[in-house]
Amino acid sequence: MLHFNFTRLFKAKGINTPSKYLVQHGFSDKFATRVVRNNFRRLNLDDVHRLCELFLCTPNDLLQWIPEKNVSDPTTHPLAPLMRTEKVMDLTRSLNSVPLDKLLAIEKLIQDEINKG
Repeated sequence: MLHFNFTRLFKAKGINTPSKYLVQHGFSDKFATRVVRNNFRRLNLDDVHRLCELFLCTPNDLLQWIPEKNVSDPTTHPLAPLMRTEKVMDLTRSLNSVPLDKLLAIEKLIQDEINKG
């Protein structure tokens, strides 16, 4: 089954107060609360578009697929790229633990990757 998984996105982006963040970027309090609680069965395309622009992501980044029990091999299913692990890297925390000399190398790798796109 497909679900929205905003928690993963907030954590990956280092957003500690997601409701406040969304309101600051023009979303209503009610909408922000529903997003933070992953309390959506459907979301209109305008909101998906606004979220993707805000987070520099694709709609796939907002979704998670949890295979039904009757799926024989989920790894070969077309939705397999939307399966997510429970672990999401807290990039900010990880970077804070890296020695300064290694941060320069990481920054270069990131910049090179961004420039490819």
